[in-house]
Amino acid sequence: MSRLSAAVPPWLAHALRAQRGPVPWSAVVRGALAAGPLLLVAVLSGRTSVGVVAALGAMLAGINDRPGSRRAAVRRLGVPALAGAGGLLVGSYAGQHVGAVTLTLLLTVLGLLAGAVSAVGPVASGAGTQLLVAAAIGAGMPLPEPGWQRAVFFVGGAGWLLVLRLALPTPGATAGDYRFDGERDAVGGVYDAVAALLEAVGGPEAPGRRVALTAALDHAQDALGGPRLRPYASSAAERRLHAQYAAALPLAEAATALAWAGEAVPARAVEGPRRLAVAVRTSTHTGSLPAPSRSAPALRALDDALLHAADTFDGGGDDTALHTRRRTATSLARTVLGSAGREYGVRVALCFGAGVAVAQALHHARWYGSHSHWYWLPATVVFLVKPDLGPLASRVICRAAGTVLGAVLFAGFAALLPRPAGLVALVALCGALIPVATRHFAAQTAVVTVLVLSLVMVGGEPGASWSRIGETLLACAIVLLVGHLPALGQRGGGVRARLTHAAEAAHVYLAHVLDDGTTDDRAGRWTLRREAYRALAEARASIDLAAAELPALARHAEGTDEVAATLERLVDTTTACAVQLDDTGRLTPQHAERITALLDELAEGRERAGLVAKEGQALPVPLAG
Repeated sequence: MSRLSAAVPPWLAHALRAQRGPVPWSAVVRGALAAGPLLLVAVLSGRTSVGVVAALGAMLAGINDRPGSRRAAVRRLGVPALAGAGGLLVGSYAGQHVGAVTLTLLLTVLGLLAGAVSAVGPVASGAGTQLLVAAAIGAGMPLPEPGWQRAVFFVGGAGWLLVLRLALPTPGATAGDYRFDGERDAVGGVYDAVAALLEAVGGPEAPGRRVALTAALDHAQDALGGPRLRPYASSAAERRLHAQYAAALPLAEAATALAWAGEAVPARAVEGPRRLAVAVRTSTHTGSLPAPSRSAPALRALDDALLHAADTFDGGGDDTALHTRRRTATSLARTVLGSAGREYGVRVALCFGAGVAVAQALHHARWYGSHSHWYWLPATVVFLVKPDLGPLASRVICRAAGTVLGAVLFAGFAALLPRPAGLVALVALCGALIPVATRHFAAQTAVVTVLVLSLVMVGGEPGASWSRIGETLLACAIVLLVGHLPALGQRGGGVRARLTHAAEAAHVYLAHVLDDGTTDDRAGRWTLRREAYRALAEARASIDLAAAELPALARHAEGTDEVAATLERLVDTTTACAVQLDDTGRLTPQHAERITALLDELAEGRERAGLVAKEGQALPVPLAG
């Protein structure tokens, strides 16, 4: 695949790329027990339309059912489901009581809101997607139930999958403690990532291992930081797990400083984090750790961190903080109303509004015949316009190919399977395949197409496989056209907003480390370091997606990858400075010169990329002690 990626344009290489990993069997089981059984119960009770709505809710929730802890799943599945219920409610009543023009304007405004809110993060983006998809379905799918009942059954279907997620055991539920599934594995993954970075110090793989450590820390924070009834860890086991996560932060800091120095570490230094990872996953004692090696400041910091971790694992740790700052309402509003939210909102509104307008025109022109299923076109537009699902060209190619494949497969199944029993079984099968199909957008599209067409046919509408292909291709054309129109404001706003946030986080972190009055506040420093690295990871992901767009869009993000690389080196150097200051109280000339050079390089890179620093954001220049 690497040779193929080098031989084809980035936008095409992304369309051919698929995620890898083990089959998530627990998610497969949940998917099989979600939409299919709900539809079966409804059919047997004579309320088929209710089952269709509930199965739709379960299907959309299944798309968001990703690996992670139960606590994180509550937000990841629950928030989008509530947003989808709201969209279904608005769409149902609007479709029944307003005309085509008013309906188009209303859904366009809804697209503006959903798009702007989606800039906040992955959960908000999922909520925006379900809001718009459910609004289109509510307005266009003929169902006998009133709008409020549709919303209730939609939430009920998603809630059933969430109940399965919370109740069924998963492979991550280790050490005989049913309360934890992904949490222990996530914290253990941090210690494994620390060991992997230490193993790569001084070699070419070290930068990639440092990025993997950031991803592991982000994942652990998300796994432990989901919604809770109390603002703190309430049980002894949970407090212990939080303390074990907190004990990994100084280890990660020391490992990053060692990677910055570039000098290979003793092999025995890797064994300590490995044993800690096993102890987290099995809830056992660490046993004896390797003898210390204290020949350099970063090695001394590593040994001190190992001793602290050993004490924590033996029950002596009381730091249960996750060292993350909650986003305030002001910061959320700034994101929604900022350049990223405005660009995202306008793009979604234009594409979704155009999809609704074209669908309404075709519907009233009787292009659909006597069957009202115009919602497919705007719903397809929503999935196509979502940048978190991949670059625009990649999404269009995969959506078109997946829909054609799904429609052909369904046509064959519909001709062979008995009704409705065979279609109900097909829904259950597709529900089980969704967690696997999410590895590639085309495969996910094919599975969802078969599932939705099965629901439509069970609900009483005749087969619409071939018209779905035409509607999908039309939606692709709309998104390609509107997606390349000059947008209001600066293009690439999402990339620049994330990169600006990363630069601000790096500035705050560096200022904190170099301020003599705050260097003793290690907890605050770890919080700022985590925020800086997380912001960098988000910016890097956004830049990588922008680089895989068609040239007309990719050029708006030119130069941002160099700025991100400079910021990564700056934050790494700041971490090395923190470890040095802890050990000696002053910086070496090497540290000071490196910080100064990186600040100059960052200023030049931001100017070339069109990123202007805010007034008063001058970074402090360190002086060697």
